[in-house]
Amino acid sequence: MGAGNNNTKLVKEKIMDAEKIMKRLSEEIMATLKAMEKAKTAKEKLMYSKAVKNLSLSLEVFQDPLGDIGLFPGDDSIPF
Repeated sequence: MGAGNNNTKLVKEKIMDAEKIMKRLSEEIMATLKAMEKAKTAKEKLMYSKAVKNLSLSLEVFQDPLGDIGLFPGDDSIPF
């Protein structure tokens, strides 16, 4: 009984860590987009665009596995 509870607790902790990371990545994406709005030159906008792309790819790394195990529903889970 104890080993099963420990495994469940560990999985929940890992999911919580992933959620914190995803939240922080989302916040960084939004902050970078706001900074990109203020950029004056094409070079600055390109720099921010690349940063948003990299942050988005990092966020995707977390979303794909969560969707695979049913914790982050995809389009196919819409009930209507």
